[in-house]
Amino acid sequence: MVQKLGARQGIDICHETVRFWVGRFGGQFAKEICKKRAGCHSNWQWHLDEVFVKINGERFYLWRAVDHEGEVLECYVSKKRDRRAAKKFLIKIMRKHGSPHVITTDKLPSYRAVFRELGVADRQLCGGRTNNKCENSHLPFRRRERAMQRFRSHATLQRFTSIHSQIYNHFNHQRHLENRETFKAIRTAALSAWFQICA
Repeated sequence: MVQKLGARQGIDICHETVRFWVGRFGGQFAKEICKKRAGCHSNWQWHLDEVFVKINGERFYLWRAVDHEGEVLECYVSKKRDRRAAKKFLIKIMRKHGSPHVITTDKLPSYRAVFRELGVADRQLCGGRTNNKCENSHLPFRRRERAMQRFRSHATLQRFTSIHSQIYNHFNHQRHLENRETFKAIRTAALSAWFQICA
């Protein structure tokens, strides 16, 4: 897409150049966005979920934590979907973002075991459609996965998800909840912040 957009403006670049730019600068942009948005997330309710991703015929699991407003807090890739992986993921997000009042999950037994171990079992909420917020947050990732024709390695997937989630958070404005003027103001602020980061 970037190659085609550049061609319209008379800029001739190869798609490999764009991929090199993403590898070189994507992580820096994601870190800057993370710094600017520090403290903007909510610790009222978190939604945790995992989705499987195939890499070279092997199954890996992408764990994702989302706050009640749909902001992606953390992504973590693991080979297994057991208690050890769940514990590592939960400790990672709690160190970075603190402890929430309510943690919504699916009925995976690994969560229950880890919550008991960490002393937050009374905060778990599961069942029904309570975890749809996290299920829906996987959709942008799945669209990119199809466009990229899957991933080649575990490290590539981890790097991509950490960059993609931060940039998606920055530009994801729920226009159906805002009137036109408010949406335009939020979008303009996001674009000006993006240009500052890129500079």
